[in-house]
Amino acid sequence: MLTGPFLDKNWIGQNPDYETSKVVMLGLPFDGTVSYRPGSRFAPEQIRLASWGLEDYSPYFDKHLEDVNFHDVGDLEFPLGNTYKSLDLIEKNVSEIYRDGKKVFGIGGEHLVTLPEIKAISKFYKDLAIVHFDAHTDLREEYLGEEMSHSAVIRHCADIVGAENIRQIGIRSGMKEEFEFMKKHNTLAKKFTDLEVLKGKKLFVTVDLDVLDPSIMPGTGTPESGGLDFNTLIEWFKYLKDFDIIGADVVELAPDYDTSGVSTAVATKVIRELLMIL
Repeated sequence: MLTGPFLDKNWIGQNPDYETSKVVMLGLPFDGTVSYRPGSRFAPEQIRLASWGLEDYSPYFDKHLEDVNFHDVGDLEFPLGNTYKSLDLIEKNVSEIYRDGKKVFGIGGEHLVTLPEIKAISKFYKDLAIVHFDAHTDLREEYLGEEMSHSAVIRHCADIVGAENIRQIGIRSGMKEEFEFMKKHNTLAKKFTDLEVLKGKKLFVTVDLDVLDPSIMPGTGTPESGGLDFNTLIEWFKYLKDFDIIGADVVELAPDYDTSGVSTAVATKVIRELLMIL
């Protein structure tokens, strides 16, 4: 069993029994390194509430949430103001999930939470690859002198899995050096077949919700115009369903920037559909 500590757990369609579940939903309410608009720490709680407005059936994948067999363990409780302890807490609990023979589905929080997930999973899978949906490259080595930043998360992940095992979708913002890194290592995927090189590997899918256009997803920390629409994102998920996906996360909803609640509703539906391909 996981050690926590945990807060609430109440996602629609979950298997209430951890032991018999195959996927573990883990809330990661951390936004300690956000560089623009904070608030993603409030996302897991709001997403849980919004999930009860969903149908548990996905017409895109012809499956019910119960078919996924996931258990919601709730939100990790972090020591406020301590980035490194928070990341260690994530890594410890994700390691326990994989030690128990299950997959993680993380709900952030900011994008840096992906790094300790990858650190943990890499202990169990040596042929690990990452599919990264995002508006931003996240390939900096540091931000304002701090290496532990959501702006650097994919660069740090590349040090673990190798840049050749990363494909990035929806990228439209970053430093010139980051775009040069993408070009050098051919990480940018513009069409479905660009992902074929990852067939046969163990895939972790990370979705920064700002990959969606801000007309759809205004409630995020760093909105960027020119993004994907929802149906395009779902088409990518459909293509990925035949890959060997061993974990996923959805991050960077900052619900209080969209008082209509639409961004939270969209995030919740993205989570439902991504669950269907695990």
